[in-house]
Amino acid sequence: MSLGIVIIGRNEGTRLQRCLRSVSRSEACIVYVDSGSRDGSVELADSWGVNVVSLSDSLPFTAARARNAGFAKLQHLNPKVEYVQFMDGDCELASGWFMYAMNFLQAHPGMGAVCGRRRERFPEQSIYNKLCDIEWDTPLGEARFFGGDVLIRANALREVGGYRDDLIAGEEPELCIRLRAVGWRLWRLPHDMTWHDAAMVDFSQWWRRTMRSGYAFAQGAHLHGAPPERHWIRESRRAWCWGLALPALLGLSWLWPETAHWTVWAFGVYPAQVLRLILRGKGPGAMPPSRAFFLVLGRFPEALGQMKYWADQFTKRPPGLIEYKSRGTYQ
Repeated sequence: MSLGIVIIGRNEGTRLQRCLRSVSRSEACIVYVDSGSRDGSVELADSWGVNVVSLSDSLPFTAARARNAGFAKLQHLNPKVEYVQFMDGDCELASGWFMYAMNFLQAHPGMGAVCGRRRERFPEQSIYNKLCDIEWDTPLGEARFFGGDVLIRANALREVGGYRDDLIAGEEPELCIRLRAVGWRLWRLPHDMTWHDAAMVDFSQWWRRTMRSGYAFAQGAHLHGAPPERHWIRESRRAWCWGLALPALLGLSWLWPETAHWTVWAFGVYPAQVLRLILRGKGPGAMPPSRAFFLVLGRFPEALGQMKYWADQFTKRPPGLIEYKSRGTYQ
């Protein structure tokens, strides 16, 4: 079984150190793709003996572009590569993942890609890290989408032409749509795959990350919103409704003094929505109050992300990264 690893990163600091250490035990061909880091990441990867690709800033940096460049380099180094593990530079590989996942793919020829459990390394560090840890806990079994960390068949990736370079976020679900369209199946296995370090410790980071999600919802809906996929149509409409339309209507009511007092009560739909989300689940599947609160609050940055996407479309401005992490450091 021929395996290659593509790691992408930008200013990950110590997080990249942990990532490289976790994959160094494998016998795979390793490629690290850097997107304009200024923290010594390129020099660090070089010192570990991995193959380094430094992207030019002549085109916008995107994770999709980095993954495609890494895959191209990997195929140049090993034209017969069968499986490719994509990883973000802020993740560490879990022990035993490769053998478990590759055995599964070998036993299921129609399976195009598999992912496992992605866990947050420091969920106790902040509420925002904890929210990420909850977000990663998706159902096991056949899946519609995978995330940034995935083990994929090289021939499946070649068949659909790789990732879309122009997507600043949401490039993985978009790839999944095209993989499923040509008959490949996707699976999430009950095995730890990676440990992720979100490194989110303040509200502004969470806001920017959620705004990026809103941008991805708009772009995904624009590309694949037609039936049968209806990709991210619901998410986009939800952001527009809760994050923009409803606040705008409530704000306009102040133009008529005789109805303005109702506006205060009307804003009660937001805490009511939080309560509804909390009460919707029961037992182990119940939604924590903190997650319900941030889901509702998140409609506002999601709406801003939607507006940014359509503004970029209108002005024909190339999309730029919406970064939320602080630059990493080395210890």
